[in-house]
Parts: sequence; C-alpha cells; structure tokens
Amino acid sequence: MPTLDMKKLVSKITNWEAWPFKMLYAPIAPVWVWYMLKSRSVWFFTPSNPKVTFGGMDGEPKTEMYKLLPKNIYPATCSVLSQQNFETVKIEIQKNDIYYPCIVKPDIACQGILFRKIDTEEDLKKYHAKMPVDYIIQQLINYPMEVSVFYIRHPQDKNGTITGFLHKIPLQVTGNGKDTLEALILQHPKAKQRINEMFNKHKTRLKNIIAADEKYMLSYAANHNRGAHFVDLKQHINDELVAVFDEISIGINDFFYGRYDIMCNNVEDLKNGKNFTILEYNGCGAEPNHFYDTGYTLIGAYKEIIKHWKALYQICKYNSLQGIKPWPFKRGKIFLAKTKAHFKIIREADETIE
Repeated sequence: MPTLDMKKLVSKITNWEAWPFKMLYAPIAPVWVWYMLKSRSVWFFTPSNPKVTFGGMDGEPKTEMYKLLPKNIYPATCSVLSQQNFETVKIEIQKNDIYYPCIVKPDIACQGILFRKIDTEEDLKKYHAKMPVDYIIQQLINYPMEVSVFYIRHPQDKNGTITGFLHKIPLQVTGNGKDTLEALILQHPKAKQRINEMFNKHKTRLKNIIAADEKYMLSYAANHNRGAHFVDLKQHINDELVAVFDEISIGINDFFYGRYDIMCNNVEDLKNGKNFTILEYNGCGAEPNHFYDTGYTLIGAYKEIIKHWKALYQICKYNSLQGIKPWPFKRGKIFLAKTKAHFKIIREADETIE
C-alpha cells in the first residue's frame, strides 16, 4: 500500500471524533444493554422526559417541544404541511410575524438534515415544492453566539446540573479575495470531507470569489456531524447559569435530561436570563457533545458518555417507580420503524434540495 494511502488510513483510525456513530459507540454498547437488563425493558429510557415522545430519544416532533415552552423564549415559528398550498404557507408566515431571512427544518429530523436558511419567498417556494415531509418555518435569530447546554436533574432534586456548555461555530470559510468558494471548500479540513453535500448546496456560487475577510456560511446547522466547531465554555458554568435552566426545565414540566441549543447575545447575558432564545431542546437522545473538539481522549469521551447514561438510568428508574412506565416493546418497535422510514426520506431529499 502506498505511503500516502497508509497515512490516510492511520488518520481515519486515530481521528475518533470523525468515526461513524455506530463505530464510536460500539465498544460501550454493553453498558447500555446492562441498563436494559436491569430495567427489564428495551425502551428503559422513555420515562426520562415524560412529556416528550419516546423520552426524546428519536423521532420526537419539534412542534411538540415548542408547545411546552413559553412563547417568549423561542423564535416565532409556524408549522407547514408538505402538501399545503403555498399561498396558505405565505398567510401562515404573515400571521406568525415571520420575515426573511428565516430558517426551515423538518418537524421530525436529526443531524441538521434539510436545515436551510431561506432568504427570499422564491427560495421558500422551491424548498416547499420539493419537501416530502411536514416542516417548520422559524424566524432567523441574529444573536451573535450559539451555545449548547447539557442539563440533568433528578426528579427528587430541586436543582439540576449542567454537565456541558459549548460555543458552537457553524461550518464556514473565510475569503481571501483570490480563491473561489469551491477552492475554499477544498482547502477547509472539515468542509472537504463533505464535498458532495457542499457542492450541492452551494452549486450556484462555487465559482464566486469570496472577498477578503468575508465569512461565508457553508451550513447554518451547528451540529458536529455538519462540520461545526465547538469551543468549551465549562469555566462559565456556575449557580446563576444552572438557575436559568432550572427555571426553564421545571417550567416545561418533567424535563429532566437533555440538551438545549440556544442563540444568545453573550454568556453573561445568558447567565442573567436575558437576550437569548431557545432554538430547540433534545431529550434523552441528545449526545453529550462537549467531548468533541475540546481535548478529550477517546477514553475520556467514553467515561463522559457512561456518566450520562448512569444519570439517565437513575432518572428513568425513579420515574418508573412513580408509575411512568417504559414503553411496551411492540409500541417502541413500531415507532422506530416509522421513524427510520421517515429519516430515509429526508436524507434522500437532503441530497437534492439546495
């Protein structure tokens, strides 16, 4: 094997943060199986967040989550049926005081699939025409900082804990006044790993030269699997920050375990409970993503995941004893099959919709 190919192979093996999800989690899967056995339930995690479908593990509608939040702490939002007449969609946008640019994303989604920034009515019309599933339209928030907060609270406790606090920087390139967008993508260490996706989404702009120091957003979805970069903010976790999320989580009613994705003006404002908006929150399926990009070793990441799984099990065990039982096996199996089929549809659409 040529030396260059060997280097690529070694790089893929050692760069564990880029491993596929199943490969990364396979070595610690027995821990998850052990909690199934202890709970005598495959879906032992479903009592974790009783008001969220499937505990928020997978397939939960975003609209369901927004209904549990006060309207003043999430962006103006409206739901759209995929087969809805576009004139009706325009009326819904106006009724909900949403203006361009805005954000669109499937109501049931994962990993930033089909998440798009929409600049004009024509862009929305094109997205709507190709969209195979129901989706939401949401006002684009102009706060300068996106963060994620991983929150855990045992049902017996009045106060929770924040185990992870990150600044999330979406995938972007910076122009130099010489290179085209295509060249900048090929030079970017993360973007060049997503060539097909990048070239499809930005195909009309690939030959444009990006001005010096101009930041060009390749993705507005600040997910690790969409190429975002994470900066650790754990030094800012304090009682004030925890108190903000205690109030929100208790207000949601029975939200005990998951991750909030937030736009805010700055960290200090967030600690004071002002100038922020919740983009969405994810239940027990949320990954404790603060081990990405922040200096963790693979062993350290595994320890962090297992620590979170233990907390999840303890919450579910307590809630189960209070009468909130895990889903029956058949119900969960049917739900996951429908969710898997849905995700297959949106993944395929993601490859064709700009």
